[in-house]
Amino acid sequence: MPLPITSLYAALATLLLIGLAARIPRLRRRHQVGIGDGDRPDLALAVRVHANAVENIPIALLLLALLEVQGGAPAGLHAAGGALLLGRILHARGLGRSRGATHERVWGMALTWLALLGMALWLLAFAVSALF
Repeated sequence: MPLPITSLYAALATLLLIGLAARIPRLRRRHQVGIGDGDRPDLALAVRVHANAVENIPIALLLLALLEVQGGAPAGLHAAGGALLLGRILHARGLGRSRGATHERVWGMALTWLALLGMALWLLAFAVSALF
């Protein structure tokens, strides 16, 4: 079964992950650090920004795919996928600028969690209705 909506957000999220990951080898070369962060704050931050995206994107895409397979409304799927992607971009920008709290970082996490929570509850509703 084709999953065009999930495919769109998976492709866009992958481009974001590649962009975030591409910063790391440049910093490793600049600081001559092969493994770890070499106690370089900019490298540690770049690694953390990428890792945070990797921690959140896969489960969100799985939820999105399951919802699409269940016949979730396209507008809702796009809202969830868009919130996820915007949240990840805002979070990466905010965390990439400062280790402290930034408006972008806070809004980025809020949008990410809202997308995850919304999709989880939506999927739970599908599951419960199918069981009973």
